[in-house]
Amino acid sequence: MTADTITAADIRINARWVIPIAPANELLEHQAVLIQGERIAAVVSREEADTRFRAKETIDLPNHVVLPGLINMHGHAAMSLFRGLADDLPLMTWLNDHIWPAEGAFVSETFIADGTQLAMAEMLRTGTTTFSDMYFFPEIVAQMARDAGMRAQVCFPLLDFPTPWGSGPEEYLSKGESFIRQWHNDPFIMPAIGPHAPYTVSDAPLAKAVALSQATGAPIQIHLHETASEVTDSMEQTGIRPTQRMAELGVLGPTTQCVHMTQIDDSDIQLLKTTGAQVIHCPESNLKLASGLSPVQKFRDAGINVAIGTDGAASNNDLDLFGELNTAAMLAKVVAGDASALSAHEALAMATLGGAQALGRAHELGSLEAGKLADLIAVDLGDPFLQPVYDPASHLVYSNHGRQVSHSWINGVPQVQEGRLTRIDVPDLMLRVRSWADRIREQQTS
Repeated sequence: MTADTITAADIRINARWVIPIAPANELLEHQAVLIQGERIAAVVSREEADTRFRAKETIDLPNHVVLPGLINMHGHAAMSLFRGLADDLPLMTWLNDHIWPAEGAFVSETFIADGTQLAMAEMLRTGTTTFSDMYFFPEIVAQMARDAGMRAQVCFPLLDFPTPWGSGPEEYLSKGESFIRQWHNDPFIMPAIGPHAPYTVSDAPLAKAVALSQATGAPIQIHLHETASEVTDSMEQTGIRPTQRMAELGVLGPTTQCVHMTQIDDSDIQLLKTTGAQVIHCPESNLKLASGLSPVQKFRDAGINVAIGTDGAASNNDLDLFGELNTAAMLAKVVAGDASALSAHEALAMATLGGAQALGRAHELGSLEAGKLADLIAVDLGDPFLQPVYDPASHLVYSNHGRQVSHSWINGVPQVQEGRLTRIDVPDLMLRVRSWADRIREQQTS
């Protein structure tokens, strides 16, 4: 073979196993993943890599499985600073009596910056390479993610009442439109519209949000059918279910992401199927707040895309998406009454290609294929307590936790190496986190 037939690569990763996600249910052994610039150049056998490629850097991972970076499709990143603040309470008590007052007292640009960096550190360390955020000061979240080199869908908040970010719907929409235009077409930041929920946003602002989405292409993410009382109250006040109201207002569509979806009947499923809306499943938050159980297998059987999110650390209480997959897979089986529901491979696809599809970026994210963006992770299955390894996909979902992630790349740039974050100064971050904790603790006990 002549020199001109050799292809240059920046990074070669020799992996014991590769789960590419596409094709589905595939497990490859003794493979090499080649990265050139920001994209995947090839996934081939090591023998083929020896003859076709020359890499500047080679990383040997003899006990590892390499797969696409995980996509956390719903959260409130800065709420990491409220982790464990008000546990074991019903959703509305948790919100009205604890979280919203704490937000009023502490949320600021600095709070958002520090809380978001804490969340990103946890997500990166546990395998997430792209996250979706719905919280205040979205311009700060976007800049923090961009500075860290992390992909993020950032949803600006929309509610009927004042918050630390604005006085009401008109200001939210005005600032939100500017936010969308500022970040439009950025390769890392995906601006989106975040109406909080049907019970906190009235018809007129929702209609304007739809118009803004249609004008800019920005997706809509909304909490929907989170609790039984939400559905009951809607029936009493409007005579229709929240999904029906959203459909009539034009909120539901292929770029709409419906978060939680625990109180579901056949009419809801039909509306989602007809409109092409996406479902974002947050199983641990749903369990902890006793919100209900999402019928994931019914959605999947109907051809509805389901992605997964952790929700915020104040209601989870961690951002480890591998733990979320474990819960999701086991819950799906109980809810469906079928032990074969949501297999390990299907769960992994939900957290990768399912998230990419919800973002409208399945053509460049969510699977290890030549030409796609080089967002990938390596998980070390060499731990004695993970032995023996018969099926790496099963291990990732049922035996593993995110701390086994040893390496991570986003856009071909290392984010985690040998278990250490490369772009976030953790000791400095911890000093700021402790300062916030002292202030919040003092306010709670005063």
